[in-house]
Amino acid sequence: MNQQLQFSDRLSTPARLMAEPAPDSEQLKHILEAAMSAPDHGRIRPYRFISIRGEGLKALSRVFAEACQRRDPNVSPEYLKKQRDKPLRAPLIVVVVATLIESQKIPKIEQMLCAGAVAHNILLGANAMGFGSIWLTGDNAYDDGVCAALGLAENEKIIGFMYLGTQTGKSNPRGKPDLEARLSDWQGPK
Repeated sequence: MNQQLQFSDRLSTPARLMAEPAPDSEQLKHILEAAMSAPDHGRIRPYRFISIRGEGLKALSRVFAEACQRRDPNVSPEYLKKQRDKPLRAPLIVVVVATLIESQKIPKIEQMLCAGAVAHNILLGANAMGFGSIWLTGDNAYDDGVCAALGLAENEKIIGFMYLGTQTGKSNPRGKPDLEARLSDWQGPK
């Protein structure tokens, strides 16, 4: 049997090209439930979600600006505005948080990978429902002040800010990477 899978190029919707409507509460529930089907060694569910919309986006805008000013007190007004505007580029942000536990059986790297797979599944679920989506990180994802403002515990890390909404412009396909350059056959040690 010779079957060939057909995949379209992955499309990330530029966050500046998203508007209302975003997934409503019921749609978001379905997206997140599907996302949680990611591989999870030990079924420990090392992740949680923070959904931000409406006034929460404005509050996150202030948090990002304050974090930027802490990181660089001499930040240019243009860059500060860019940081302040980031949360306002989509009507819904879902923050995927890895909740890491001490375990001799399940290393933290596997817990992080699980949370990353969950984040990717959010993109797939949102796209399957007809919404635009993009996964962003950047300095704010790793900033202690941002993490504290979002209520993260010491054992938690931001995996990504998942921007969701309705695509209002055209996405550019990323193109397919060269598989041959990334695949090798292993026959045993040399």
